Amino acid sequence: MSTTEDDKPATESQVGPTPEGQPDFHPYHHPAAGWGAAKSVTRFLVRERELVDGPRAILKMNHENGGFDCPGCAWPDDRKGLHLDICENGIKHVTWEMTRKRVGREFFAAHSVSELSEWSDFALEDQGRLTEPMTYDPESDHYVPISWKDAFELVGRTLQGLDNPNQASFYTSGRLGNEATFLYQLWAREFGTNNLPDCSNMCHEASGRALQASLGTGKGTCDLADWESTDALFIMGVNAASNAPRMLTALAEAYQRGAQVVHVNPLVEAAATRTIIPHDFKDMALNKATRTSTLNLQVRIGGDMAFLRGIAKAVLEQSASDPKALDREFIDRYTEGFEAYRELCESTPWEEIERQSGLSRKDILKAARVYRDADRSIISWCLGVTQHEHGVDTVREIVNVLLLRGNLGREGAGPSPVRGHSNVQGNRTCGIDHRPSDTFLDRLAEACEIDPPREHGLDTVGTIEAMRRGDVKVFVGMGGNFALAAPDTPYTYEALRTCELTVQVSTKLNRSHLVHGRRALILPCLGRTEKDEQRGGLQSTSVEDSMSMVHLSVGMKRPASKHLLSEPAIIAGMARATLPESDTPWEWYVEDYDRIRDSMAQVIDGFEDCNRRVRLPLGFRIKQPARELVFLTDSGRAEFSAAPLPDVIPEPGTLALGTMRSHDQWNTTIYSDNDRYRGIKNLRTLVFLNQDDMRERGIAEFDPVDITSTARDGSHRSLQGYLAVPYDIPRGCAAGYMPEMNVLCAIGDHSTQSDQPIMKHVKVTVTPSA
Repeated sequence: MSTTEDDKPATESQVGPTPEGQPDFHPYHHPAAGWGAAKSVTRFLVRERELVDGPRAILKMNHENGGFDCPGCAWPDDRKGLHLDICENGIKHVTWEMTRKRVGREFFAAHSVSELSEWSDFALEDQGRLTEPMTYDPESDHYVPISWKDAFELVGRTLQGLDNPNQASFYTSGRLGNEATFLYQLWAREFGTNNLPDCSNMCHEASGRALQASLGTGKGTCDLADWESTDALFIMGVNAASNAPRMLTALAEAYQRGAQVVHVNPLVEAAATRTIIPHDFKDMALNKATRTSTLNLQVRIGGDMAFLRGIAKAVLEQSASDPKALDREFIDRYTEGFEAYRELCESTPWEEIERQSGLSRKDILKAARVYRDADRSIISWCLGVTQHEHGVDTVREIVNVLLLRGNLGREGAGPSPVRGHSNVQGNRTCGIDHRPSDTFLDRLAEACEIDPPREHGLDTVGTIEAMRRGDVKVFVGMGGNFALAAPDTPYTYEALRTCELTVQVSTKLNRSHLVHGRRALILPCLGRTEKDEQRGGLQSTSVEDSMSMVHLSVGMKRPASKHLLSEPAIIAGMARATLPESDTPWEWYVEDYDRIRDSMAQVIDGFEDCNRRVRLPLGFRIKQPARELVFLTDSGRAEFSAAPLPDVIPEPGTLALGTMRSHDQWNTTIYSDNDRYRGIKNLRTLVFLNQDDMRERGIAEFDPVDITSTARDGSHRSLQGYLAVPYDIPRGCAAGYMPEMNVLCAIGDHSTQSDQPIMKHVKVTVTPSA
């Protein structure tokens, strides 16, 4: 059970499936992937009854010729022509989309919204694919069929009736392809608003802002070839085995060729130990595992910046006796602010670095030695670094460390953020940005002959707050499950219900369809595995991976329903209904997506000649000026930052809690209540705790506990009756699953640096349940 300070229910359903047995916990000591993944996939294919189409799809996934891109993570496709460049979670994601189950008008006639609101989120998605557009009927409390024409007219009429365009907000999840993304932002901006929140606002906004400030680019500079040639990999704040499983191949290969692999994370995840790569048939046959790390450091939650400062301090101290410890030629020629940073590092005591990082000086020096001895180093990170108050400063500290030894602009070196959802980086590249640059807007205005607004729009948190106030009256969501993914669950629910109209473009039923405005639409779209036939023939869509490679994806299955439309077609239909006098050729664009890409080539830097280049083997890589040592900063150089270390030590009696996904989960989609790599079965309502912290509080394994967060404004939010699980995690730290624990993160608790919700550093108390 969960409550807010007003003792109201904080969530409206169980998130996961009904447990199949009693909760169980046994620490996981096996290799990541390998036979465990193979067995899990087989069980999943059997459960979903996809023993024929599932394997067929697997053989088409992530193939450069005629294949479709995995709709899961954004890890780059293999460059060696692997026939099985796949992973367990990717197969589950594709199979979940290809299900034979259907949700049509008969289903909605049999179940009211009030009834469905009591269902678990697993049960909702498990009903299958949506088949036709539906609209909410308040008199019957049911969704009822609506024609596409009438649905588009409802959107257009409602938007036209607003007092101003900024009363609408247009959200994007990371599943949207580049072509649909470009049309979506074009519609919003021609309508007159930059209210374009996206999932990056909750995940990697800190990375983009930090890299932009330090290097003049909002993206990492590395590609897969760099990972294959580097001498040292530092992997920070990421659970690769679940969030980017194909990274396991890169980690194993790095270890095998003698590279150093350092994992920095509060939990020693399965990816930081050993792996058996499923497409390595010899190792599978012999059950032979390969190590994926040479050093594991369990930093305290929020202590990554202090750890990095320790590496920098050690390198600078060594440079006094060994000038080669620093790349002074690089620093002098390409950077700004080095002396101020040097003084900051020298004035930061080792005692403070140890206290804030939770690591000993000895362990930090081990990592510093790895960094100093490597000719080329990559530092990679994910949400464990970004979802903090000081996320921007921490990512800038990553760049500081790289700059000290010239680890930029050469093969095998540089910053490399690990993006999550398949095309989240492409969304930002193609215009989903509530703070667009003047250069982008100028080119958009010239190429598309519109007058886009110039004032910044609302991000995700800003949109929720504006809906709650009544300032945003229309919410359009392209994919995702916004109601469940956002922070402060009850607040977000209330905000969505305040809207005049909510529109969800989706493939499956989810919580966001049940937490809706006074009027609501469910608009079902094609999945990435499905054929997209338009007047110009079979269409392809492009996506950008986390290392700036852009490539095509072509569906291979017949659509789940004849009534489904593609995302570009749905966007164009809503746009035409909203802007009936528009000169933008919406329908012409949808006939042939090459036409959309031609316009993208005129607007987006790096997309020049993209229709030809995207059809090359593996597509094309967007040019990264910083990789060429061209820095689009005010100084024209790479900028050292000089931020003081934040105080991340929990107050007495409190813990720092970080939310995370389980292994059998992708974003808000829960496949089961198991978390194989953490040894959990049949349980999601849990909290991982340090054993000493449990003993201090009189808590034993599987004891029910209450978890209460304290927000900046002093308000409290609680989850009651969660089960305590002893885990190898630093003292003062705790962890549990999102989206269940999103309720603990108050809407006002977002970073002042990035505006991201602070999902990885929630201040909580944990006490035995009464």
